[in-house]
Amino acid sequence: MSPSSVSSPSSRRDSLRATARAGSNIAFIKYWGVSDPTINLPLSNSISMTLADAYTTTSVEWDRRGGGFGDEVTIDGKQLDAARAERIVRHLERMRTLANVTYRARVVSQNNFPMASGIASSASGFAALTVAGCAALGLDLSAGRLSALARRGSGSACRSLFGGFVEWDKGRDDASSVAHPIQPADHWDLIDIVALVSSAEKAVSSESGHLLAVSSPFNMARIDHIDMLLMEVRTAIATRDIQRLGVAIERDALAMHAVMLTSTPSLLYWQPGTLQVMQAVRQWREQEKLPVYFTIDAGPNVHLICESAYRSTVIERLRALNSVEQVLVSNPGPGPKLLDSHLF
Repeated sequence: MSPSSVSSPSSRRDSLRATARAGSNIAFIKYWGVSDPTINLPLSNSISMTLADAYTTTSVEWDRRGGGFGDEVTIDGKQLDAARAERIVRHLERMRTLANVTYRARVVSQNNFPMASGIASSASGFAALTVAGCAALGLDLSAGRLSALARRGSGSACRSLFGGFVEWDKGRDDASSVAHPIQPADHWDLIDIVALVSSAEKAVSSESGHLLAVSSPFNMARIDHIDMLLMEVRTAIATRDIQRLGVAIERDALAMHAVMLTSTPSLLYWQPGTLQVMQAVRQWREQEKLPVYFTIDAGPNVHLICESAYRSTVIERLRALNSVEQVLVSNPGPGPKLLDSHLF
């Protein structure tokens, strides 16, 4: 079901409750740094692949009684205190403003992968929250408006509003900074194999890290170079050229982490296991001609991108590395879907 068709089913309007599932995404060309932090306006375009098997399921129920009741947010079985729920409550307020209501909300969300560890849980989380919250309120928003709204909660969430291979246009303002699909999920049998070297929550969130990018002397050098890499990745996806894709995504991932390392204060998300996996990937490629490439989001865990024919070989090699705690595998996936069953 596409974002343009997920809003306000009549069967859910009476209860003001809806549940949505949205996939995370792995960025091939990264989003890092903002030109306007109040609306998550990025410094450049970015390109990603929506994931079928790493997703967030979120139920939202709006209480018509309104005033006197605080929003209640539970993630992975833990009810959040006011400080930890603040970012989600701000997003609920955006939906209340659009619907011109004062209803309080109950939100229950579950991830099927470790959150806040560099696997873009905020992308799938805010995409699912946006779709479920708007559907429960009866807000009939276009795909573009849903994408822009999700971006306000988490920049990369705007890409999870679409399935397959997706590009986020940086835009000039709130209305134009939206994502759009560039190829469907079945266009290419790529897989994302995540080498989980740490499931711990990272000390510095991506939201905070974006604000530090401008302090790096290498930030604008990366941005100035990124249009060339965007073109490479668009072409590689269109022609299903794994080598062309792989070279570009490794270059941009390392450039982004160079910005992080040289920010003030410096951000070092990598663990010893991160380096072990990166070095192993390059060794497999150079010595065994195994066509697999790595990319890393804002965290220690490494995403290995290859075609499905090499799935078993890559998984077997990863499991032999002593730093890899777990291996997660995902195919390209669809956009968000509304579900008939709820989490409460």
